[in-house]
Amino acid sequence: MPPESEAIESTGARGPATYDLVISRAHVFDGRQALAGLYDVAIDGGEIASVSAEPLRGRQEVDATEGWVTPGLIDTHIHFYDVRAVSDPDSMRVFEEHELPGKLGLFLDHGITTIKSVGDPTGGILDTRAKIAAGALRGPRLLATGCGITGRDGHPAATVFSGNPWARERFTGEVDSVQQIRDLVHHLADRKVDAVKFLSEGACAHAGGPKYLWQNPAFPDGVELERLPLDLLRAGIETGHERGLRVTVHTTQQAAAREAIEAGADGLEHGVTVEPLTDHSLIDLMLEHGITYTPTLWIDDVHPDARGNLKKVAEAGVHIALGSDTFSGRGLFGANTLDEAELMVAAGMAPTQVLAAGTSGASRQCVRPDLGAVAPGKRADLLVLNADPTADIGNLRDLSMVILNGRIAVDKRQRARAR
Repeated sequence: MPPESEAIESTGARGPATYDLVISRAHVFDGRQALAGLYDVAIDGGEIASVSAEPLRGRQEVDATEGWVTPGLIDTHIHFYDVRAVSDPDSMRVFEEHELPGKLGLFLDHGITTIKSVGDPTGGILDTRAKIAAGALRGPRLLATGCGITGRDGHPAATVFSGNPWARERFTGEVDSVQQIRDLVHHLADRKVDAVKFLSEGACAHAGGPKYLWQNPAFPDGVELERLPLDLLRAGIETGHERGLRVTVHTTQQAAAREAIEAGADGLEHGVTVEPLTDHSLIDLMLEHGITYTPTLWIDDVHPDARGNLKKVAEAGVHIALGSDTFSGRGLFGANTLDEAELMVAAGMAPTQVLAAGTSGASRQCVRPDLGAVAPGKRADLLVLNADPTADIGNLRDLSMVILNGRIAVDKRQRARAR
């Protein structure tokens, strides 16, 4: 009998199997709330077929031993390609052949079953998406915007990529006319991106002063930038919506966040980070427009106001999505997403709110209603945990099993037995 039979036992001796796979006797967080009691979760093919308080039979069974089942986590804001290592065709090929597969696997190993790339080279990230979907690469479900769209000499073109012209041309789309931004959005839509991302401004003073500067520890003297003009932002959002795509906007200040919402954005990437959120009418505007707020504390926690601003919008009832802004080179993919969840709790959100932000809230952000829930008809992307994440968000790290699209992708119990 194979070793995995200790975790997944055949039930043929008990009678005909009803489902392909059953996770038995688990507490369940369904994407919005914890369900009372214990449940069996049944999977057929790639979908959840039943969530039952009564025992179910499957061709294979996983005994959760009264652990927890949650939807797989969704990180809605990541940068996957290594912006420092990729600078020409050869370095791109080396990254894709030698670094990319292992980095994808890290997400699954930490329980992240869907990631959304919001600013990678369009051709490379869409090819990677296709390979994952075809089964040629092991990794989480990948959604992608392709390049981030910014003003000519805007962030990150003139900041992160200032010394890397080859990558600048591929990771970013710089525009300086309404026609250019419309054409670029149509181009991305024709390539079947999952969403569009614009960069309104960086971590700097809003337009109106003598200079518009981007400042962070890597650029202590500041970099003079151009903002994405409002008429271009409006045209880009309008074109994205014409093509049926959700549009989110990178902002860091209240004035820019208001501008993005009034221009028609569906969500804010980062939101308000570099100043305290004092404009309560801005929060009302978020609620009125159904905005999704993605706080990215993992990258923005250096700003002292970021946590307090998240607490304000969460308490007001604004939709929150988990997104780490993780990038290659700092920390570990996957682990950074769990850090983000813990930072959100430290900011004042309840563990159940953060779990919802990383599941049902993130699925809303990604316009993927098939994801982020433990319910019949949803994609069978599931985590089996040994301890209660609704009591302590850190229990997301006590991972037993990852199921992706109905199949076991990670079995840490098997690894423990092997050791």
